[in-house]
Amino acid sequence: MATSLHPTLQKERIQSLDVLRGVAILGILIMNIQSFAMPGSAYLNPTSFGNLEGINYWVWMLSHLFADQKFMSIFSILYGAGIILITQKTEQRDGTSTALHYKRTFWLLFIGMLHAYLIWYGDILVAYAICALFVYLFRKWKPRKLCIVGFLTLSVHSIIYLFFGFSLPFMPVEVLQELSTSIWSPGQEQIAQEISAITGTLIQQISYVAKASIEMQGSVFLMWMMWRAGGLMLIGMALYKWGILSAKRDTSFYKKGMIIGFVVGLPIVVWGVIKNFESNWSFEYSMFLGSQFNYYGSIPISFAYICGVMLFVKSKRFLGIKKNFAAIGQMALTNYLAQSIICVFIFYGMGLGFFGTFERYEQCFIIMGIWILQILWSKLWLASFRFGPFEWVWRSLTYFKFQPMKK
Repeated sequence: MATSLHPTLQKERIQSLDVLRGVAILGILIMNIQSFAMPGSAYLNPTSFGNLEGINYWVWMLSHLFADQKFMSIFSILYGAGIILITQKTEQRDGTSTALHYKRTFWLLFIGMLHAYLIWYGDILVAYAICALFVYLFRKWKPRKLCIVGFLTLSVHSIIYLFFGFSLPFMPVEVLQELSTSIWSPGQEQIAQEISAITGTLIQQISYVAKASIEMQGSVFLMWMMWRAGGLMLIGMALYKWGILSAKRDTSFYKKGMIIGFVVGLPIVVWGVIKNFESNWSFEYSMFLGSQFNYYGSIPISFAYICGVMLFVKSKRFLGIKKNFAAIGQMALTNYLAQSIICVFIFYGMGLGFFGTFERYEQCFIIMGIWILQILWSKLWLASFRFGPFEWVWRSLTYFKFQPMKK
């Protein structure tokens, strides 16, 4: 039977989702820049590389408190909401959404694999695509059930990490030392090798990125990302069904949600920072138990951000700024991949080769430059075109037909 499958039209878009997505795409660069600019261990353990004093300390502190895992959480929530939004419209029109969902997911996986193995190992698209294969099956559950199962899914990571954390005293000393130096506190020689690979020839860079991507899509996905992204997608489905993400709740709800989110989340994250510094960022404590404070504290903070954005959307003021954020969000895939391309050009050997040379406060200037660029080009591009370039590719592959690009 023929169907009327077609991409989401401009008039069908929900502004609150686009604005929230735009805020998240800019915010996520605050943390991603650290993986682009510095050895991988510096993201997990800020004492493993570079200076952590003065302004660098405060840049790390503020980014950890207000950005680390917060914007990634919003993205995961939005992806779950997007599944509901797209499948509901498709099922109302055609009776089924299964074919469309799995075609979209397959091509997102394809794009993510290219991104992960040819550009940057920190790719999130592959993880989202794999989680979406299973999360889709629960799309018709009631919001309350989705939320409960979402939090239970999130907790699986904690069970895994606490199991490993409590098992460390029983491990041979040499095994423990190897684990610590490989991912937490590498020596100078190991750091020099990483810098050399990333700033070396194109073959060296691709080889390093591919190896790191295998680890990300293997152990990191199984121990952390699958449960984090999958659980938050389920919660995102619930939040969308409750009307929270489409700005349908009243102003008092969002004000209370923002206050409660910060009051609950920030003390948890701050306490985690205090305990990690008390332990001198030891592998045995900070990698496992110490990481759980931000893992959970980031969720209410993310909800506070969501409530703040919904208040912003419901406001009658700053219409031009809303349109700018909505344009960035409408081109989220393009802007996400563009951030990788720009940063790889700046920091990797295939470009300017500044990897390992920018201090944390200097990375802030790169962030602001990319933000300005993306604010400008998103609005200008969408003034003439219906989709961002990579959104157009994704849609054209999904529907097996070149989509009309110009408005």
